[in-house]
Amino acid sequence: MTDLEMMGKNAAEAKYNLQALSAEEKNRLLISAAKSLCENTEEILKANGQDIEAARESGMHEGLLDRLRLTPARIQAMAEGLRQIAALPDPVGEVMERFVRPNGLEIEKRRVPMGVIGIIYESRPNVTADAFGLCFKAGSAVILKGGSDALCSNKAITGLLREALKAEGIPMDALQLITDTDRSVTAAFMKLNRYVDLLIPRGGAGLIRSVVENSTIPVIETGTGNCHVYVDKDADLTMAVNIIINAKTQRIGVCNACESLVIHESVRESFLPMLAEALRAHHVEMRGDERVREVLTDVSAATEEDYGQEYLDYIISMKTVGSVEEAISHINRYNTGHSETIVTENAQAAEKFIQGVDAACVYVNASTRFTDGFEFGFGAEIGISTQKLHARGPMGLRELTSYKYAVRGNGQIRE
Repeated sequence: MTDLEMMGKNAAEAKYNLQALSAEEKNRLLISAAKSLCENTEEILKANGQDIEAARESGMHEGLLDRLRLTPARIQAMAEGLRQIAALPDPVGEVMERFVRPNGLEIEKRRVPMGVIGIIYESRPNVTADAFGLCFKAGSAVILKGGSDALCSNKAITGLLREALKAEGIPMDALQLITDTDRSVTAAFMKLNRYVDLLIPRGGAGLIRSVVENSTIPVIETGTGNCHVYVDKDADLTMAVNIIINAKTQRIGVCNACESLVIHESVRESFLPMLAEALRAHHVEMRGDERVREVLTDVSAATEEDYGQEYLDYIISMKTVGSVEEAISHINRYNTGHSETIVTENAQAAEKFIQGVDAACVYVNASTRFTDGFEFGFGAEIGISTQKLHARGPMGLRELTSYKYAVRGNGQIRE
């Protein structure tokens, strides 16, 4: 048996212990784990510093460095995510539906743990704590495969969480981290369907595509984010500028950042100069269509590739349209099914946008940056699902469970 298969076997054994834990026992562990992260901030930062130094030496882009970087505030946020998960209702055992058949059979649809969940992710070491907390509260063991660029950080965080499990008398193999960085190990992990019940990729388009195409384990696809802001003819233009600046620049290296703008032609002359001034103040490069460049003559031309690009950088594409219908058509052609927003004071246009745009999250007069389990009140999230089966949008506790039917009878037999 290989080391990877042993990890799978250990996780499969641990899952039965987790399924027997009460909500109180799970919550106590999560609070203890959060405390440990805070108390060992310096240890985590030291490990993260090693990752950052190596990433800089290898020429990692600033947007990806931002994903990799931990700060005291981000570690506090990781701990707060665990506390929020502890405060959430335990989904395990929830009766989703109950009914009685004409023959007297009583049928309950009951929420149950998934079992063993595997997660493959890039950079972002905060995912290590988030993933553990959600999977643990949902009653599942988890095997993590982080990127090699975050290995030191992930080992430090995982070590602290496993010690917290041990201190509470819970099997440490409820959480395991694959530390072998060889690509063949990742490929083998995708085939570990004997032990792993669900696989979730979290990262760039290449990683997600590789997992979807090669895994023999059922996959929930967490997609990339080419997110749009559409500025309607009836928009509050000052509000639109504020939303765009937040969505584009608050954090550039995240999947819910705005990458593309769609602007109604009737507001381009009044809106574009004020928007450009604000974007330039944040050093954002603009790439626009011909009608945008009639107003902003120094903006470079947008290409077909620009409209479908997740930049993760201080770059934004800009497209002019003549109606909300045209905006919807453009967005549905180029988006990734993640998050889209309309800025408008017109309720009819807002409803048309909500109904017409095909995305996990559709906003009216708000930044796309709110597509986040923490912001939705789910506690930490496992990722943003852009597929349509089982889970869509921010994936919290309920999305990490399955269900089974409990059927009670009094001697019924089928004729």
